[in-house]
Amino acid sequence: MPHFPWDAFFISTGLVSIAEIGDKTMLLPIVLAAAWRRPAPIILGILVATLANHAVAALAGSVLARFMDGDWVRWVVGIAFLGFGVWALIPDRFDETPDTTEKTFAGVFWTTTAAFFLIEMGDKTQVATAMLAARFQDIVVVVAGSTLGMMLVNGPAVLLGEAAAKRLPLKWIRIAAAVGFAATGLWVLLAG
Repeated sequence: MPHFPWDAFFISTGLVSIAEIGDKTMLLPIVLAAAWRRPAPIILGILVATLANHAVAALAGSVLARFMDGDWVRWVVGIAFLGFGVWALIPDRFDETPDTTEKTFAGVFWTTTAAFFLIEMGDKTQVATAMLAARFQDIVVVVAGSTLGMMLVNGPAVLLGEAAAKRLPLKWIRIAAAVGFAATGLWVLLAG
């Protein structure tokens, strides 16, 4: 019976969920939920967008790892995660508000999917997914873990709305994310 790579799954889930708290892609679902009050199409849109976005990121990370020798991958991934640690300390700003005119299930779903996919491009959770795929060389497990991490944060953000997000100590959560990324970077560099 094949061994499931739980380490890749749990590390992907944990790092992405911590990094997502307070991120602009967490703020988008709060704004959408406040504007449209249609949680089901918003959550489904986030799920579809995250799966597509993180699949592209993981594929890119996996391809990158194939063109580099083992030591190069270790150094690139390790240094990238140390950089993510610094990046996680920088607060995101979200200035856009959704158009509140389209309220059908399909309209809310497709608007959420497109907005979330685009806003996630180049985001630290997408880049982290690419680096995790390069490190673990398992696209499906990394995408499953990173998508679960995104949904663990963004699902409740939709359901709880803006009031809950205002009560989270985002400064401390950013610090925890920075420490998690830096610890992962050091682990990759030192443990190989």
